[in-house]
Amino acid sequence: MTSGYAGFGTLLKIGDGGGTEVFTTVAEVTDISGPELSTETIEMTNHSSANATKEKIAGLKEIGPISLTVNWLPSHATHSYAAGVLKDWYNRTLRNFQIVWSNGTTWSGPAIVTKFGPSAPIDDALSADIELTPSSAWTLA
Repeated sequence: MTSGYAGFGTLLKIGDGGGTEVFTTVAEVTDISGPELSTETIEMTNHSSANATKEKIAGLKEIGPISLTVNWLPSHATHSYAAGVLKDWYNRTLRNFQIVWSNGTTWSGPAIVTKFGPSAPIDDALSADIELTPSSAWTLA
């Protein structure tokens, strides 16, 4: 029997920036992708490298963008231009976010809303594609 988890129940939360920060679940998230975690490599090959094989060491880590799709609720506090991610995009606000995976694992850190793309198809729900770009290290717990 598998020990895997369903993706259903994963949450994206947005911080309020307060001293004892409170995180609120972003409403109506349908898909979350990322962040992709990667590490640059630094070539360290030298004239003594074994068997004339390139040698590498780990360099800087990078946390890639987080993409999400929401059923867009233009006046909802977590989506709106008045208070939500759209306002954060407009004001270029750096804010703390959390991803709470369906098994309870939480990843958290600062990010900037770098894309907000609403869509209004004639035969489907209002939606928005949103991209968050982490600005520095995140806590993976």
